[in-house]
Amino acid sequence: MVPSDVFAQHAAECECMAKSSRDPENKQVWTRMAERWKRCAALARQDPSPQGHRKTRTHTRRFQA
Repeated sequence: MVPSDVFAQHAAECECMAKSSRDPENKQVWTRMAERWKRCAALARQDPSPQGHRKTRTHTRRFQA
């Protein structure tokens, strides 16, 4: 599954939890979490590389003779 889709799924789950929560404080926490997951999904869509915004460096191993 594509990372942006995974993040969007997490956001949807958090929104569902927010809707079902009776405690206003918990509802607010779940809503904020959903918004963060949505931002992650948007960022992942902007950079569709497998690492997302993390640019990995390739390390070369030096062998001594």
